[in-house]
Amino acid sequence: MSEDAPKGDLTIRTIAMPADTNPSGDIFGGWVLSQMDIAGGIAAAERSKSRVVTVAVEAMTFIAPVKIGDVLCIYTTIERVGTTSISVFMEAWARRNRLDEREKVTDGRFVYVSLDDQGKPKTIK
Repeated sequence: MSEDAPKGDLTIRTIAMPADTNPSGDIFGGWVLSQMDIAGGIAAAERSKSRVVTVAVEAMTFIAPVKIGDVLCIYTTIERVGTTSISVFMEAWARRNRLDEREKVTDGRFVYVSLDDQGKPKTIK
């Protein structure tokens, strides 16, 4: 059973298209992971005020399939800020048939590292 409401800030919203499906007609998990990585990168870059790169996917749970036509909404929460790294927890929710009915489909925790202009780890202030 899904939770009632997403936690975190709505960071991106995109629509699942036929080109993103597996032979069973479900959206590839890798596509969902990619959308979450983009959202997490946005949240981490905004918090660090710098360029960031993904260094780890610490956890990812697929709860329900994403279908063609679903609007995938990714919500982000900054969980921890270290010296150079940021941990972002994300929830992905699908708005079924582009309507208000929504279901939590995935959650995960990604870690990003802040970089300077030379690509070296940068202290987060």
